[in-house]
Amino acid sequence: MLKLLFLLSKYVFMFTRLKLKQNELKVFRLHLLFSLIQGVITGVFALNELIFIKDMDASNYQLSILLQLSVLVMLVSIVANEFLKRVSNKKKMLRWAALITHFPLLFIILFPSSMTEYQNNNIYHYLFLGIFLFFYLNLVITLPAINQMLKNAYSYENFGKLYGYSSTANKIVIIITTILFGFWLDKHNYSFLYIYPIMGILGVLSIFYLSKIPQIPHTPIPVRTSIVESLRNSLFFAFDVLKKNKAFLHFELGFMFYGFAWMVSTAVIPIYFNDVFKMNHATYGFYKNGYNLLAIILLPYFGGLIGRIDARKFGVITFGALMLFSFLLAIAQYFPQSIEIGTIKIYFSLVLAYGFYGVFAATMALLWFIGSAYFCKKEDTASYQSIHLTLTGMRGVLSFQIGIWLYFTFGYTTTFFIATLSLFIAVILMIWSYKRT
Repeated sequence: MLKLLFLLSKYVFMFTRLKLKQNELKVFRLHLLFSLIQGVITGVFALNELIFIKDMDASNYQLSILLQLSVLVMLVSIVANEFLKRVSNKKKMLRWAALITHFPLLFIILFPSSMTEYQNNNIYHYLFLGIFLFFYLNLVITLPAINQMLKNAYSYENFGKLYGYSSTANKIVIIITTILFGFWLDKHNYSFLYIYPIMGILGVLSIFYLSKIPQIPHTPIPVRTSIVESLRNSLFFAFDVLKKNKAFLHFELGFMFYGFAWMVSTAVIPIYFNDVFKMNHATYGFYKNGYNLLAIILLPYFGGLIGRIDARKFGVITFGALMLFSFLLAIAQYFPQSIEIGTIKIYFSLVLAYGFYGVFAATMALLWFIGSAYFCKKEDTASYQSIHLTLTGMRGVLSFQIGIWLYFTFGYTTTFFIATLSLFIAVILMIWSYKRT
C-alpha cells in the first residue's frame, strides 16, 4: 500500500507542478505523501459511527460520545500550544505523539467478532471510546505544528494553492478507501478488527514522514513558570487576541454557530440513515464520502480563491453551502424516490443535499485548517490555530448530546431545521463583520 501511495504522490506532484523554490518542492512532496496516507486512514474511519451502532450495537448516546471525542480533545489545545512553544525538536515531539496516540488501535484486534458479546458486555464499547480518545489526541499536537511548519515553508502566494492540491489528493484517496471498505464490510462485518490496527501503524508512518519537513531553527522558551501559570498566561493571551482582533473574534463567532449546527446534525445523521433509510455499509460509505468527488473538482479553485479574498467572505460560501445541505436533509425523508446500483441505493433527494455538502467540504478543508492564519503574523500562526481548536472543543462539550436530545424530543426534521437556522446566523454574521471591519 505504501508503495502505491508513493507512486500516487509522484503522479499528483507532476500533475500539479508549479514554479516552486527548492525547499518548497521538498516540503510539498512530504506534505502530499502525508495527505495521501491520512486519506486512507480517514476513509476507513469514515464508517466508524455506523460500525459502532450497527456491528457493535452501541447506544445512540454512546454514538454521540464517539462523535464528540474528536472535538472534545481540542479543549486542551491552548495547553498543548504552550508545550509546543517550549519544544525545539518538533521532529522528535511529533514522532512520540504519533506512537503514543496510535498504539492503542492495535488492541482492537482482541475485540470479539460476535454481536451477542457486544450486547452482553458494554465494556467493549467503552474500550472502543477510550482507544479513539487517544487517537484523536494527536490532532492537538499535529494540527498546530503542521500549520506552523507549512506556513514557514511555503511562500504566501503558494500557501493556499499547495494546501488545496494536497487536500484534493487526500479526498481522492478518502473516496476510494471509503467505498472499497464499505463493500468489504458488507461481506465481512468484523474485518475492522484487523483493519483498524493497520490504520494505527499507517498513522504513525504518515506523521514520521511529515516530521521530515525542515524546521526553522528557534530557541525554545525557557521554562520559568509552572504549568498552571503558563496556562493562565495562555488563556489571557487568547482573551486578549479575541478582544483586540475584532475580525478574528467575528470569524470565531461564526464558527461557533457553524460548529453547533454541524455537531447537532452529525450526531443524528448516522441514526437517521440507519433507521429511516436502512442503509448498508456500502450505501452509507457512498453518502459519507461520495460528495468528495465534487469537492475534488472545486478544491483547486477554492485553494486559489482563499488567498485572494477575506476569510470571512470565504466563510459565507462555506456556511451557506452547509445551510442548504441541512435544509435539504430535513426534507429528504419525505422524498424517498431512489434507484439501486448494485448494493448501493441512491436517493435523489440525498444526492442533491450532498451536492451542497461537496461545496462545503471543498471550502471547509481550507477554511478550518488555515483560515485563522489569515488574521495573524507568521510567528503567531500556531497560537491562533490553538485558540481556534480550543473554541472548537468548547462548542463540542454538549453539542452532540443536544443533537441526540433534539432528535428524541422533536424528531429529525426539527433537529435539521435548528441546524439550518444556526448556519443562517453564521452567514449573516460573516457578511456583517466584513462590511463593519
